[in-house]
Amino acid sequence: MTENLRVAVIGAGRMGADHIQRLNKRIHGAEVAAVVDVDLARAQAAIEGIPGAVALADAEEALNNGDVNAVLIATPGFLHEDILLKAIAKDIPILCEKPLTPDAESSWKIVQAEVALGHKRIQVGFMRRFDAEYASLGKIIRDHELGELLMLHHQHRNPSTPEGFTNEMLINDSVVHEFDAIRFFTGEEITSIQVRLGKATRNAPNGQHDPQHVLLETESGVLADVEIYVNAKFGYEVATQASFEDGIVSIGGDKGPYTRSSGRWGGNVTPGFEERFGAAYDVEIQSWVDAALKGEIGGPSAWDGYATAACCEAGVEAQKNGEKVAVKLAAKPDLYK
Repeated sequence: MTENLRVAVIGAGRMGADHIQRLNKRIHGAEVAAVVDVDLARAQAAIEGIPGAVALADAEEALNNGDVNAVLIATPGFLHEDILLKAIAKDIPILCEKPLTPDAESSWKIVQAEVALGHKRIQVGFMRRFDAEYASLGKIIRDHELGELLMLHHQHRNPSTPEGFTNEMLINDSVVHEFDAIRFFTGEEITSIQVRLGKATRNAPNGQHDPQHVLLETESGVLADVEIYVNAKFGYEVATQASFEDGIVSIGGDKGPYTRSSGRWGGNVTPGFEERFGAAYDVEIQSWVDAALKGEIGGPSAWDGYATAACCEAGVEAQKNGEKVAVKLAAKPDLYK
């Protein structure tokens, strides 16, 4: 494939609208050909000022549009499976926002469909892999600059949660990013997960226990933990500290100039994920486009989506029973080795 990607963006909500503007204004080698949303008026508003783009209310109509040769899926996760299977059948490049699908069984079905196709078409939207600080820490680990990686400590803090954000969503919508980050940093699968529920904040809505402490182990015995705290009030903070044989590396935390004045000191905490990872999204989408133009993928695969779905299932089970739960994975197909 040598021509520009002509992308159908499926879903024009918060994430989809952001990607539409990204593709239109900052990404080279791609253009928005269609925007799909069940709310046609929202799709029409999303294409305003984008020459040649069409607004549609049906994903299948977009996939059958002869002017479309790639798809970016930004709908809620429960809608992904059907769109993915139809896009795989078209054998076109696919970027699917996380989750690949909401459960391991349906994610495995997607993996099997791609294996039957015979080559990788799906890139999953775990954008943290494209963050500059994540990339730097990943290089330190892979190059063994400080000896072997021994432990990972993650903090994932949101200022608040939207209405309807359930206890299970702390795992499925938030810690899912740490599951992928731990797999990315270590190059290993996660083998077990335990969730501990301690003292809860008064700011958590009814039915939600916040914060939670998630304990994990990888194949080689690297230990990791995640503080997930989604009603922390002070801002959006995603940070990691890695413990090595010969040193400690920290990423994330405060941003901007660190100022000392009049007996006070500090920097800034980003208010949301768009500010914290905006540059990472740009790098992610450009990597997808560049790879897709060569018939490849430029980031996490369908297998990564399936593996994190399995971690989420184990995490939710551990959240409910308080026990250490093994992560159950099928044999990894050769396509992903």
